[in-house]
Amino acid sequence: MERVISIPALGDNFIYLYRYDNNNVLAVDPGDYSSVTEALKKHDLNLTTILATHHHWDHIGGISELKKRTGCRVIGSDKQRIPDIDDLVEDGQIITIGDTKIQAIATPGHTHTAVCYYLLPSNDDAGILWTGDTLFIGGCGRLLECNAQTMWDSLQKLAALPNETHIYCGHDYTLENYEFALTIEPHNKAVKKRLNEIKHIQQHGEFPIHSTISQENETNIFLCAGTSKIKNALNMPQAGDVETFAELRRRKDIF
Repeated sequence: MERVISIPALGDNFIYLYRYDNNNVLAVDPGDYSSVTEALKKHDLNLTTILATHHHWDHIGGISELKKRTGCRVIGSDKQRIPDIDDLVEDGQIITIGDTKIQAIATPGHTHTAVCYYLLPSNDDAGILWTGDTLFIGGCGRLLECNAQTMWDSLQKLAALPNETHIYCGHDYTLENYEFALTIEPHNKAVKKRLNEIKHIQQHGEFPIHSTISQENETNIFLCAGTSKIKNALNMPQAGDVETFAELRRRKDIF
């Protein structure tokens, strides 16, 4: 049984359904009502819960209509900017949905009230992390409402999760992220290998591209910003970790 159903929407967004029992699912960041409705019908599923990572329209655009049509419960961290929230979550709070336990992790950076959702590991199943626009495969979100220190601290929280944790992010910027990384470290073999894997996957139409915390800690240049190799590559050998991260983010913004 497929537990995570990935729904491409709005160009480069991904919406996720997670099947927590035979027919009931939760949705993460349903930016488009019709895409979710189609997937629910196709798989004969019942939507009970929505998790919203942040308030941007491409992540919440379908919430009001889905709630009206299904009566689902809406969970998020920003009642002022996310419509129809039933339950407001705080950092570290455990959400119980059926037998599933999900931890809300506050990750300000892209927005002040951004959160990620960490489905706790159980038995032999690794955890799952839905990252919204905080952590991307090979990248991270733009600093729209917070400074570099805030985003760096949030990324460190995620990087410290168990290595085998599966990552599902809000957008597919993967190819661009690894191409950018090679402008900083053109001889990085791990990044080159990952870029080739991404190109192969995209050529065969296999979406979305998945990752793990271990893989991101090895190949995501933003998570590696505190290392001496990145500082030397930027000609900033004496810089602090946040200063290096800020410079990477500045360069990526104009890449």
